[in-house]
This record gives sequence, structure tokens and C-alpha cells, in this order.
Amino acid sequence: MADPKKLFIKTYGCQMNVYDSERMAEALGASGYVTTERVEDADMILLNTCHIREKAAEKVYSELGRFKPLKTANPDLKIGVAGCVAQAEGEEIMRRQPLVDLVVGPQTYHRLPAMEAAVRAGARAVDTDFPEEDKFEHLPKAPRAKRAPAAFLTVQEGCDKFCAFCVVPYTRGAEVSRPVERVLREARDLVERGVREITLLGQNVNAYHGEGAGGTWGLARLIRELAKIEGLARIRFTTSHPNDMEDDLIAAHGDEPKLMPYLHLPVQSGSDRILKAMARKHTAEQYLRLIDRLRAARPDLLLSGDFIVGFPGETDQDFEDTLALVREVGYGQAYSFKYSARPGTPAAEKTPVPDDVASDRLHRLQALLSDQQRAAQEAMVGREVSVLFEKPGRMAGQMVGKSDYLHAVHVTDPCAQTGQIARVRITRSGPNSLAGELV
Repeated sequence: MADPKKLFIKTYGCQMNVYDSERMAEALGASGYVTTERVEDADMILLNTCHIREKAAEKVYSELGRFKPLKTANPDLKIGVAGCVAQAEGEEIMRRQPLVDLVVGPQTYHRLPAMEAAVRAGARAVDTDFPEEDKFEHLPKAPRAKRAPAAFLTVQEGCDKFCAFCVVPYTRGAEVSRPVERVLREARDLVERGVREITLLGQNVNAYHGEGAGGTWGLARLIRELAKIEGLARIRFTTSHPNDMEDDLIAAHGDEPKLMPYLHLPVQSGSDRILKAMARKHTAEQYLRLIDRLRAARPDLLLSGDFIVGFPGETDQDFEDTLALVREVGYGQAYSFKYSARPGTPAAEKTPVPDDVASDRLHRLQALLSDQQRAAQEAMVGREVSVLFEKPGRMAGQMVGKSDYLHAVHVTDPCAQTGQIARVRITRSGPNSLAGELV
């Protein structure tokens, strides 16, 4: 029996890309591939790319250039580019980097086995369509291997918001929601394979509107149905838009015990003038009142957010408005970035804020957010939290997992086991994690 072919996947960007990489590995697994952590051993290299960050395409080309010695040493090595840079660049990738054998967009990776067969036969393959068929239903069935205790599950893709800075509507397409029964089927399969926590994914996940029994279901109804699955202990969702946080979803944070008390709700800026220029279609005050309603439903809710500084036209006062909003909300964690123009987006045509000014603002914002994150973690010391242990830690006898608030927690105790959900008393707060002991 021939040795299996080896697949190396490098994943950039968001959780949805992590999910997509898992499904791509499963799809190619049906063609005889097993994954490897060593790029030197690979028969196929696949870069699953993200187009959000600055100079995303250039970083991909730079990475591809590093594979030239591997291709020289092994002419049978196949190299592919997937994801959002693949969608945006298409055949240009092959023109600029001839060692690439296939380019596949995020909506067509279910066709990977056929593309792999074509490149093995000597062809070069590009597929960046937006097909009508449900890619998830057309993925080949791979062996049902045991899974880690926590898993992602994509329920919605694309975005119709067209924020002025964002390339997602152009690379992922319009908002599409998976049918309810298909989501439930995949969730049940994950639980049967050892998963205890599922994070529902979407570019705009709280805009979910999947077809189910009796008509169209929103995200709250889907969550309540998922909560009925025996063995599924925890549910999360990300990423949300403030304009789609409906009443029943707010209520679910208070009355559905399996929905964890953590919410990532990006706002991007605290300035109404900049929010309007970003085409966010909400004000800072509307965002703040939404936070009030969420905390009324779940007082211990830990909030996370996204912020962009240096957006074209941002003044010192606009930035101070952002700092004021951050102080009022109090984030448990957050992500902040300097604005970088994405080709083809409306904001890319505008004059950027000078880089030194944007850098200074980012430094000040991150200092404030770091103080808030540190305070949120230190407030956990002495408390008992629920922790799902996901894997062994670096030290002997240590287990690492996530609290219900998504804090990384490590415990040194021989009784702690992977997949276990246990009560843990937090004893110490570190820079990026908490230490605890089993109760």
C-alpha cells in the first residue's frame, strides 16, 4: 500500500479561515492526503489567505517565494493559494508566481479534489467563482476522526454592509445563511466526535437568516435549538454587527445557559463623524445603549471589540471620542489596528492620516485597551469559573483551557483531563492567561 500524500496548510486571518482550512483538509483527505506540520515533508502546500491586513497580497507572494527551493528539490510538489487573497488576485497569482499550481476562492474549495487531480495530471487550475450550490453539501465525506473539545462551525458567509474600509463583500460575496437542518446536522456530528463547545461563525453572524421549520430562523432561534443537543455544553458566536443585534438575541444572553457570557461586537470608532464616513450606519450613542441592554440581560458579559485608528479624515477630536467610548464601555479584550487601504474599497480613494499620527494614536489606544484587559483578568482572581480543558500545557501535569469568559486558564492537577469541564478557582493573573486550581 502506497504511503499517503502529505498536505501542509498555513492559515492566515480569521476563525472562518481556520474552519475553512479544516474542511479543505477533510476534502483532500478523501483524495488520500494526511496533514503534516512540516512543510518540508509536504506533497501539497496550501496557503489559506486573508485580505484584511495591510499588504496582504505582498505577504503571500513573499511566502510563496520561500517555497522555491522546496519545488526545485521536489518537482512533484504542488502549491496552492486559497482564501480571500486568492479571490481578489485570481490568475494574477499564477502570473506573478509561476510555481503556483492552483488558486481557489473561499466559495469553491469543495472543488479542491477535482482541482488536485487536474494539477496532478499537469494542468494549472483557477476557480474563484461564486457558485449557486452549497459548498458544504458538496464537500466529499472524509473519515469521521475524533475532534478537539472546541470547534468552529460556519453558519453564515458574506456581508451586505459595505463598510467603506472593508473588502469582505468583494471577496466573500453577499450574505448567505446555511439552512437550519444542515447546521444542526453538522453540530450533532461534531458533538458525536468529542466536541463540547461550538463557536458559530459568520462575517456578520448575527444577520443569520437560515431556512428552517416554519420559515426563516434568526440566530437566537438557531442557538436555542442547538442548545438542545445532548453533550453540547457551550455555544459562542462571532463576529457580529451592532445593527443586527435583535431583541431575541439580546434576551438569549440572559436566559440560555449554554450561551457563554462573552461577546465580540466591533464598533471601529467612537466618533459619529468617522462612523458615518465608514458607512457603519449607527452612532456611538446607539452602540452604547445597545451595550446597556446586553448588560441588563447578562450583567457579567465580557465584551470584546474592534477599532481602526487613522481612518481618512480622523481628527484629534475624533480619536478622543474613541477613547471616551472605550472608557465608558470597559472592554475585557479588544483588537485595534491602524487603517490600511484595501484596493477597491471607497475609503481607499481618500487621503490617509499621516502615518506617525496614526501610529501615535494606535499606541495610546492599545495602552488603554491593555489596561482594561489587565483589569478584567485581575478581577477574576479569587473567583470560581467554568473551564473547558482543551489540551496539555507546556509543564508536566498542566492542562490548558478556556473559561466561560474566553480567558485562557491553566491548571496543574493530575485530575484535569482534555474535554473535561470543571470548576476552577482563579489564583493568579498573568499577561495573557489565568492560573487556577480545581475546586
